[in-house]
Amino acid sequence: MIKIVADNKIPFLEGALESVSKVVYLPGGEISKSDLLDADALITRTRTKCNRDLLEGTTVRFIASATIGYDHIDTGYCEGRGISWTNAPGCNSSSVEQYIVSTLLWLTVNRKLDLSNSTLGVIGVGNVGSKVAAAARVLGMRVLLNDPPRARAEGIAEFVTLEELEEQSDIITLHVPLNRGGIDNTHHLVDREFLTHLKKGAILINSSRGAVVDEVALLEGIRRAYVSNVVLDVFENEPNISSDFMEALTLTTPHIAGYSLDGKANGTTMSVQAVSRFFGLGLDQWSPVSMPAPEISEILIDTADQKLYELLWEVFRQTYDVSSDDHRLRSNPESFEKLRGDYPFRREPAAFVVRLFQGYPELRVMLEKLGFDVLSDQCM
Repeated sequence: MIKIVADNKIPFLEGALESVSKVVYLPGGEISKSDLLDADALITRTRTKCNRDLLEGTTVRFIASATIGYDHIDTGYCEGRGISWTNAPGCNSSSVEQYIVSTLLWLTVNRKLDLSNSTLGVIGVGNVGSKVAAAARVLGMRVLLNDPPRARAEGIAEFVTLEELEEQSDIITLHVPLNRGGIDNTHHLVDREFLTHLKKGAILINSSRGAVVDEVALLEGIRRAYVSNVVLDVFENEPNISSDFMEALTLTTPHIAGYSLDGKANGTTMSVQAVSRFFGLGLDQWSPVSMPAPEISEILIDTADQKLYELLWEVFRQTYDVSSDDHRLRSNPESFEKLRGDYPFRREPAAFVVRLFQGYPELRVMLEKLGFDVLSDQCM
């Protein structure tokens, strides 16, 4: 029977593999070489740095990361040592979409942003960026796409240059991997030069990787009014964030954009199935038995005498209000890791039914395209 060491914060994992393996659960940030000396596999998240220091001299043959990113895995070292690895691409794409939509609607209500007359620039158009772009179009926004690898592979018709996106976008949202060097370098993609080229009053959102943004340059850019609002879910030196930097941000959250329960379940499912395929464990079709329903799964909305985007926010905030995560982090900035580990229950729009009173066909269509099940009644 193989031995698996797993991060103890991966939801739905406990009990999945015990019938076919020995599983040891440990805090991800505390997994050490001694824990892996006789292990065959490691199931992890981003807090376990899978490199030579951790893996040299161990018996690990396979690493499954239940996350979309994999920059915590030294892929070159693993491949040189014959250690196979996998991540979970796209597992939390709908969760990040939910985060961005909540952010855009919050900005609309609290910063008087006019979405119908705004252009959203999406940098990185993979699993996440594609869903964010589609949601922005549902919200009535003009969308510009920048993705050099895809532009080279598919032609440039659908894409714009970074310079064009900077000059024309009212809001820029980042959905890129962290690449250090090379033709598609994204390390400090947002630097002083980037910020000086932005459209006046631009808004910046980053929910990809912290080091994509040069935080020294960004703080200077905020103070010089190169940007009007900044929303960050990820940071260069997380979990450590300076108080000056945090105070300059419009919204700040503890790396939880992809933390919906649905996204976590997808990551766990992909990891269990990958381990099963690699070791021939017979769990290639495994998935969590059930997903708990939200405490309140039906949202009642009276559409009379309210504006469209205010109504959208009224619905959306009942499923996920990004400012609640901002409040939790600002109240306890030293608890960054604990806030992630003990993250509140969050379901995506598909888990909710919205009941509209007084009609409003346009609102119904938008909500359905954003993933909600919508019912309409004529009177309350």
